[in-house]
Amino acid sequence: MANPWTGEVSVTIDGVPHICKLTLGALVGLEEALGESSLVALAERFEAGRFSSRDVMAVIVAGLRGGGWQGASADLMRAEIAGGPVGAAQVAAALLARAFAVPD
Repeated sequence: MANPWTGEVSVTIDGVPHICKLTLGALVGLEEALGESSLVALAERFEAGRFSSRDVMAVIVAGLRGGGWQGASADLMRAEIAGGPVGAAQVAAALLARAFAVPD
C-alpha cells in the first residue's frame, strides 16, 4: 500500500499494483527525459497543462523506478494501466504533487 506522506502513489499495471515515488534520482531522469532544465520548470510545465501522453508516461516510469521497479519504459507501451489515459494522468499528477509538497 502506498504511503502518501512519503510521496508514494500506487499504480496498477496489468492488474498488479506497484508503488511509485519520485526520488531525487528519479527526478533527475525525468528532467533528462523531458528536456527540462530544473525541477521548477518541470513542475510549471505540468501546472500550466503543457504536457503530453509521452510526458505522463515518463513521469510514471520515473515514479516506478523510484519505487524500485526494474522494467523498461517499452514494457509500459503494451501494458494496461488501470483507469486508462485518465488514470495514468491522475497517477502522474499525484506523483508530482507529492514530490513537491511541503510537509506540514
